[in-house]
Amino acid sequence: MSNFGAASTADDVLEGQDLTGKLAFITGGASGLGQETARAMAAKGAQVIIAGRDPGKLGEAAAAIREGSDSVLVETILCDLASLDSIRACAKSAASRFDRIDLLINNAGVMACPFARTADGFEMQFGTNHIGHFLLTNLLIPLIKKGDQPRIVNLSSRGHHLDQVDHDDPHFDHRDYEKWAAYGQSKTANIQFTVGLEKSLAEHGIHSYAVHPGGIMTNLGRHMTDDDMKWMMARFKSEGGDGPKLKTIPQGAATTCYAATAAELAGTGGVYLEDCHIAKVDDTDTNGSVRSYALDPVKAERLWDISQAMVGESFAY
Repeated sequence: MSNFGAASTADDVLEGQDLTGKLAFITGGASGLGQETARAMAAKGAQVIIAGRDPGKLGEAAAAIREGSDSVLVETILCDLASLDSIRACAKSAASRFDRIDLLINNAGVMACPFARTADGFEMQFGTNHIGHFLLTNLLIPLIKKGDQPRIVNLSSRGHHLDQVDHDDPHFDHRDYEKWAAYGQSKTANIQFTVGLEKSLAEHGIHSYAVHPGGIMTNLGRHMTDDDMKWMMARFKSEGGDGPKLKTIPQGAATTCYAATAAELAGTGGVYLEDCHIAKVDDTDTNGSVRSYALDPVKAERLWDISQAMVGESFAY
């Protein structure tokens, strides 16, 4: 059991750790949780690579991370997760620039956006949050295999309680679009992808974790309306019993850092963590748990199959 909890910060989790020699590749590293994760890891000696689609924002974030960590081992790489071409270009660039990846942190995402499609025609939330990371992760596996006790961390959310993956219509081609259902579907997919990765890669010494960072105000919520905020606050209150329990960004990054580095998780993967603990499986509890459908190996295999079809590549290890 972990000694950390909801109030722990990324620095708390990494206290006493030496990440010198580790290379951490972090999507969505130009702001919010990704930037804080990168700063905290860089402060402990890790070389960090932050991936994003905006060169200007990446440059500003890298400068802030260097200043905040007192480390020069901070680099940037371009990657638009809403474009398969951009993802493939990113993976090719990574293969030419780096000799390994020890920690892959799939942190980037979009939430509750109006209906839109990615460059390849996928529903934006499913396409970015899951399909983009599905392709990027699989293309980076050759580098990850060269890592030292490598781990993959996929940021999910308690939002996965909102909906399962509709494996027959993930892009809302034949049903009315509902932004929160789409978000929930994408977050369930993040967990099922974690299960699929663990099945494929555990024998190679690569373990995968899904994490719920907690409720945090970051630019992930940039599409939220006033009504969305009222709904979310009411949901927090109903779940927590005594009102909203929002975390700070350093607190939100803690479970990511825990999943990526905790010694007690060595050899154990395919799990969902929140508040720096492996969550219990419960299909009714609204106050902290993972739904059984998210960890279902049959559903995870189905997701893997349809994801391969979407990106036009097959992956087996």
